[in-house]
Amino acid sequence: MQANHSETVQSQFDPQAQAYLQSAVHAAGPDLLYAADLISQSLPDAAGKLVDVGCGAGHLSFTLAPAAASVVAVDPSPSMLATVDRVAAEKGLGNIRTLQASAESMPFDDGQFCVVASRYSAHHWLDLPAALKEMRRIVKPRGYLLMIDVEGDENPLVDTHLQTIEILRDRSHIRDRSPSEWARLMADAGFSAIEHQSWITRLAFEPWVTRMRTSPERIAMIRTVQREAPAEVKQALAIEDDGSFSMRTGLWWARA
Repeated sequence: MQANHSETVQSQFDPQAQAYLQSAVHAAGPDLLYAADLISQSLPDAAGKLVDVGCGAGHLSFTLAPAAASVVAVDPSPSMLATVDRVAAEKGLGNIRTLQASAESMPFDDGQFCVVASRYSAHHWLDLPAALKEMRRIVKPRGYLLMIDVEGDENPLVDTHLQTIEILRDRSHIRDRSPSEWARLMADAGFSAIEHQSWITRLAFEPWVTRMRTSPERIAMIRTVQREAPAEVKQALAIEDDGSFSMRTGLWWARA
């Protein structure tokens, strides 16, 4: 029987928790530094409760925990959550706890958190509008939404090529949303005062495909798409001879 999307996500990520923990792209970046500044300025005296939705190996939780009273790291992958538990203990971050759940349905009371956050996860979510509405439900009135993810491109030609290589590399990929899509989705979910920042992020090809255990057949297809891409696409994605390329990491900050 063919796996459904949730099963595909589980099979893709459960065995790769250590790889994501060690991934340079996930472990650092200007977006994490910017996020830490936002949280420290918005939660004085480390008094707020925060939830990290689709926490993966926990890099956002680890970064924001010192500025929060507590962090709940939520993910559907047991292996990712076990990694977060282990590393949080190693780092002495006793205010982090983990919970297995999907973004679209979380077992929290209404208005429980000062900040709802997510990083590099939303492009895997089966129903992003429902997930954003769920995040709106569990955040306090006038609380904050922090979303960080790969940006889709506003240019349809570039975006089609980006989405194509993403799904070839990772069967659990759904869609990288463009900044205009994010603004509309957040507003529809009930968030306002939306701010946006973005950074160029270079993806070295070999670690990028190795981290997701992409098959040789799919790697070959990705390289064909890259080689045959129009000049505008190669320029926009800064495609290099070895397949390495650049995309944009977007950060959105909004109020409930």
